[in-house]
Amino acid sequence: MHHRPTVLLLHVRDARPHAPQFQQQLTTLNDATVAAVEALGGTAELVAAADVAESTVRERARRADAVVVLGGEDVDPAFYDGPRDYPGSGFHEPVADRVSIAVIRDAVQHGIPLLGICRGLQLMNVALGGTLVPDMHGHRSLDGDPFVQTRVTVEREGAAGSVAGAGPVLCTHHQAIDQVAPGLSVLVRAVDGVVEAVAHDTAPMLGVQWHPEHPDTALTQVGMLLRDVMSRGSAAR
Repeated sequence: MHHRPTVLLLHVRDARPHAPQFQQQLTTLNDATVAAVEALGGTAELVAAADVAESTVRERARRADAVVVLGGEDVDPAFYDGPRDYPGSGFHEPVADRVSIAVIRDAVQHGIPLLGICRGLQLMNVALGGTLVPDMHGHRSLDGDPFVQTRVTVEREGAAGSVAGAGPVLCTHHQAIDQVAPGLSVLVRAVDGVVEAVAHDTAPMLGVQWHPEHPDTALTQVGMLLRDVMSRGSAAR
């Protein structure tokens, strides 16, 4: 690449005084994503969707060469007409949700390459008219290391299938896609049927439910997935 691509990393917030352990886990994942972008020769810009004005975030996303929507809290059920109360319901971040949904819709409209990870995949689905399962089991550990290795079935060939097939697929989530949004196609499922990866049918947009940015896998997995959406984006823009 002749110019150094800028990748906007959209996360929820910089500090969580109410949840320091969760903050530390997310900081570790975010730092690994930054390292993966830099290993590709890019510049990573970490932006907190809850703390920066929506207009500013959307403008920065439009100027970026690619966007990654990172993990975090449960998606507020108001955005997909889900139940207000559900097992495992935690802290919601409706401002960050609204900003992220706007960025995702802009990305479809303007052909901005976008990778959604965990919550980012769920927000992609909600932004485009899909729904979520608010609480499910078997895809996270509640003691010690929260990540579980997940067995998957590749339904469509491509970068997500290659990454998932090579493994490991490291998950920690209790929400998942329910109704798949119009315009998205399922690429990978867990053996229990849970959607683990989707791609947009026309826009350069890919979402994975697992955590390719885990420090053990970030340099290989994030690199492959980002290269895929960025190559499709440069062809489209």
